This record gives sequence, C-alpha cells and structure tokens, in this order.
Amino acid sequence: MDISEIEDAIQAKDARGNAPFNPRMMVALLLYAYCVGLPSSRKIEKATHEDVAFRVLTGGQHPDHTVISEFRRVHLEALARIYLQVLRLCQQAGLVKFGHVALDGTKVQANASKHKAMSYERMLKSDAQLKAEIDKLFKAVEQQDTAEDARFGTDNVGDELPTELQRRQTRLAKIKQAKAALEAKAAETRAAELAERSERAKEAAEQAPKEEKQRADRRAKKIDGQAKAATDKAIDKAEKRCIQAREQTAAVQMNADNSRAGQAAVRAAERSEDAAHRDLDKLKRIDVQASPNSAALLPEHRVPADKNGDPRPKAQRNFTDPDSRIMKSGGGYVQGYNCQAAVDDGHQIIVACDVSNQPPDVEYLEPLVEQIERNCGGLPKKFTADAGYWSESNAQYCEAKGLDAYIAVSRDKHSPAAASGVSSPASPRTSKDAMRAKLQTDEGRAIYRRRKAVVEPVFGQQKEARGFRRFLLRGTDKVRGEWSLICAGHNLLKIFRAREAQTV
Repeated sequence: MDISEIEDAIQAKDARGNAPFNPRMMVALLLYAYCVGLPSSRKIEKATHEDVAFRVLTGGQHPDHTVISEFRRVHLEALARIYLQVLRLCQQAGLVKFGHVALDGTKVQANASKHKAMSYERMLKSDAQLKAEIDKLFKAVEQQDTAEDARFGTDNVGDELPTELQRRQTRLAKIKQAKAALEAKAAETRAAELAERSERAKEAAEQAPKEEKQRADRRAKKIDGQAKAATDKAIDKAEKRCIQAREQTAAVQMNADNSRAGQAAVRAAERSEDAAHRDLDKLKRIDVQASPNSAALLPEHRVPADKNGDPRPKAQRNFTDPDSRIMKSGGGYVQGYNCQAAVDDGHQIIVACDVSNQPPDVEYLEPLVEQIERNCGGLPKKFTADAGYWSESNAQYCEAKGLDAYIAVSRDKHSPAAASGVSSPASPRTSKDAMRAKLQTDEGRAIYRRRKAVVEPVFGQQKEARGFRRFLLRGTDKVRGEWSLICAGHNLLKIFRAREAQTV
C-alpha cells in the first residue's frame, strides 16, 4: 500500500527527540486491530504483549497506547483514504462483480451518552435556575464572610469559593456554551433555508410569464434580502460564540492546576474554541446562495430554527459529542450516527461508505451512488435500497443515470414487492406507480429479495462478529474517518477469506 502521505508528514517533523515507530508497522497494527474488533488503543498495547499475531506485526515492539492513539488522531484522514486502496485490491482480485449493489444504513452509538444531551428549552430554564442558586450562594458566602470578619479579623479569611458554588458555576458555563453553539447553528439553518428559497424564487422569476415578471422579481429580491440578513445574523452569532468560547478557555486556563483532570479541562475548552472558529470560518466562506451543508459529502443535521433564526424549544445538543444526535435504532434510541454502506453482491465488498448525523436515509442515495461511480469507475447492473431511500426525485435520478434501481416504495410487513390489495395501474402515472409495478414482477421480487442478504449481513459481521457497536472518536469528521477504517478492515477480511478458500 501507498502510505507516502503518512511517511512525508512524519519526515516533515522536527528530527530531534526519540525515533518514531515505523509508520508501515503502525498502519498494519491499526488495520489488523480493526479487522479483529480491537480498536481501543489500550487494548492494542496490551495485545502487543499477549497476542502472538500482534507481536509478529510489531516485531516485538510495544508502542504505548498514547502513541497509538496520537498516530491515529494525527493521520486519521490519510488512514481513511486507505479504504480506497483496499477497494482497489478487491477489484484486482476479482471480488467486485458489480452485478448487484445494495445500499443500507445502520445506527452506531457515538462516544457519548444520550443522558448528556439537553434541549434548548431546558437550557433556558437551567440557566435561570443556576443563576438564582449562584446568587443565593454568593449572598450566603458574603454573610458568612461578614460574620467571620467580626469574629476572627479580616486577615484570616480564605479566598476560595465553596465547592458547591464552583460546581454550579462550572455547569452554568457549560450550559451557556452549549446554548450559544445551538443558537449559532439555528441561525445558520435559517440562513440556509432562506438562501435555498431565494434560489428557487430567482429561478421562478426567470421562468415567469411577462405579465407576472415584475411581481416575481420583487418577491425574489425580497427573499434574497432576507437571506443576506439571515446570513449576517448567523455570522454575528457565530462570532459571539467564538468570543464566549475564548473567554471560557481563558477562565479554565487560569483556574486549572497541573493535575490530569485540570489539563484535560483545558484541552476540552481549547477544542470547543477551535470548533467555534472552524464553524465561523466555514460560514464566512460559504456564498449566500449555498447551503452550509454543501461542504459535506452527505447532508448533515440542521438545528431546527424558527423564523427569527432562534432554536426551537426541542432542539438538542450533546455536551460530550455535539455532532452526534439521538436516533431511533431498533426498539429504542441511541446517541449516535447514521453509517451508510453500499455492498457488492459478489463477495460482500463495501464499494462506498460514509457517515452523517442525520437519521433519515432518503437524501443519501444520490451522493452514495456518485461515490460508487467514482470509486469503481462505473455503475452496477442492478441497484437495490429499502423504503427509507424512496422519493420521486431519487427514482428520477436513477433513471437519468441509467441505473436499474429497485427501491421499496413503502414499508410493508413482509416485502415491498408483495401485493397490497391494490392492483398496479396498466399505465403507471407516477414514478411511484412505475416502481411498485416493477417490484411486483417476478424478476423484481427476486432481485429485491437479495437486498437483505447482500448488505444486512455486513452490519451483522461488524457489530456481532467484531463487536463494533460504538465509535471511539468524537465529531462527524473523525467518526467518518473511523468508519472508513472499519470498512477497510471488513474488505481486507474478505480478501483474506477469498485467498484462504482458493488454497483449500
């Protein structure tokens, strides 16, 4: 494999200090760890002492867990791109048949608890409650100080705040920071919605009849002005969030000691400040006509906002991993991410993968099909997806691409291709009618029936066989890199099993 990107990054560092571990060994160590379901850096370090396979890979060396974790953190983007190299190996080995590709998603728990999420409505209530409690405690402290001054003299009074007051102040600061971030994201959502409306209004004005042209132009200009005002408001809120994050970092640095907990608090505050500046920079770079999510491959969650650009009461933010969202999974809910995979029927090779923090799947079909074409140099003969991906626009997109798609149009109990008591029209009137009729043919039933046997076992192998049920990293970008590593490990195992089968 070509790991020159990682090697060049290491060579560019200051040559002084201890010699680094061989990057090829570190890459092999991480890939093997993900293949056998052991992604934890501490468990990997332990395995280099106890597991023969790990000892062979490292040549008897024992990288510390901090070294392993830092190597993955620094080179995560380069490690994620290894997935594409592994896919190329699968193609060269003849494991990608490209006769039938199935697309599906699975919810994976984030490195955060759903109990650490708070709604905007509750933030407002907690903010007022904690302020009242802190004021009450301050008054109590002042009364106690006055009494002690009278009893012991002014020179014998300590200047440390009570532990109870420190705890409430810390929580209030966290809530304020999360509240500011939620307000900034909601303003960004409103700006994006108005920008999209402005674009549609301008298109409508261009196509309007002559007698309605002036009215349509005025409406387009009005919406365009609203979009620009909303964008300015979003930037203003993002800037205020940056100021608040900078002040919080300074306060934490001033009060933190040299203990591990103190330094961890400083690093957490610095990460929050960096995230605030990244969001502001991204917002400033985006044109008013573009969506703030256009930089991402998959659409991402938008904080629900009202017409003033403020968060709706039920809008939530997680204190541990702000990018993660509460999603329905099985019979319950998880704080997690929506992981997508397109799988080839031949040997269950993952030919496209990505992650988003938006639960619905319908907006993911088009970008995943584009990625399949980009990764493999073409489109499969047959393509299947469940009802979560159905929409008229997706059906029209597949038809325009010349892709023979079989997408369930509803979530029927047994099979979307099963008859639902209503006969299909002789001449389908809509894309939905045409797709339903296509799925009710013998060929359509047979092809769609293969979908769950192609893609769903892949998630079972990852979650059950290799025990991957929770991400180690936090944030959409890092989670996307980790998911690419997991999918690369899956494909490597398929190569190994295929070679093993050939030698039997």
